[in-house]
Parts: sequence; structure tokens; C-alpha cells
Amino acid sequence: MGSFEGGGLPPDDIVVSALRAGDEEMFAALLDTWSRGMLRVARSYVSTDHSAEEVVQDTWLAVIDGIGAFEARSSIKTWVYRILVNTAKKRGVRESRTLPWSAFERDGAPPREFGPSPDGRVGAVAAWPTPEGEALAAEVRALIAEALGRLPPRQRVVISLRDVEGCTSEEVCEILEISPANQRVLLHRARTAVRGWLAGYYEAVKQPE
Repeated sequence: MGSFEGGGLPPDDIVVSALRAGDEEMFAALLDTWSRGMLRVARSYVSTDHSAEEVVQDTWLAVIDGIGAFEARSSIKTWVYRILVNTAKKRGVRESRTLPWSAFERDGAPPREFGPSPDGRVGAVAAWPTPEGEALAAEVRALIAEALGRLPPRQRVVISLRDVEGCTSEEVCEILEISPANQRVLLHRARTAVRGWLAGYYEAVKQPE
């Protein structure tokens, strides 16, 4: 199949054909590309990181078992994430509760800083280069993780898919099986809540000593 390094994933038809043929390299490429994002989304529904990991594992098993029945009515990524969300929902119901989501930390060292952008999206902002700035960046990450953890699960997963995973509104609607209007309302409420919780912090940081 060849290496995928630097070139991203091939078109869906090639991905699907390779998975159906049991291509281990293609499966490994999908794991490397999607698993971290899948963990973040799963963590929106379940109470521990370990539970999220099990949800992702169960999802990949379901993907392998079901790839023969994939009908290409949506993208392969949307199909995989829909399986993930359904699996996570069932696991979350069994656990009876969802604890605050804190999956912004990746391998102990988050790769980028987060904060509100002019268009209202909770996205990337410039990193602070100084030691003092790094401490502020860590505090901001913690505040955003806490803010997301306060959101109702449906708002949390929508803002996670849109602003963290970079999914389009159409993809989110397909993954969560919700209407465009519902997606817009959930995203608006989530962004408004997160911006409101962070507003006091940013105002305090801007004030001169």
C-alpha cells in the first residue's frame, strides 16, 4: 500500500477497499490519524480516560466487523465517528454519570494553546514564549478544560467536534444524527458559555500591573 507519511489519508474508496482486504498498514494509518480525536469525543460521554479508551477500542472492532456493510452514504470518517458516539452513549448510560471532560492534555504536553477567536470559535491562539507565558498558557488550558466540563454532554460533544476536531457542521449533524438547526443552537450555547466563563480571566490578564 505504501507509506502515508506527509500525504494524509487516501480517498475514501481506497481506504474502504484496503480495510475490507485486511490491509494492516491502512488500519494503522487510521489509528494514528483519528484515535486521539476519538478519545476526546468519547471522553465527553464517559467518566474516565480508561472508559474512553475502551470505547475507542470497541469502536475499531465494530468498524472491522462492519466495514463490509459500509454503503458510502457518508464519509468513512463520519461513519466511524457515528459508531464511536453510539458506543460511548451506551457506555455512558451504564456508568450513570459523566465527569468533567479534560482531554485537552495530549501525551502530557498539549501541542497548542486554546482561547476564544474573533469569530466566536474556541480555537487556537498564539502561544506565549516566555516561562511566565507558559504558566499562563497552562492555566488557560486548565480553565478551558474546566469550562467544557461544565457543559451539558450534547453541547460539549458538539463544540469538541467543531472547534477541537475541526469537523464541519454537516459532519457533526451526520455523526450525532441531529438537525442543522439543533447543531447551530448547541454550538452557539456552548461557545457562549465557554466565552463567558473565560471572559473574566482574559480581562484580568490584560490589566497592567
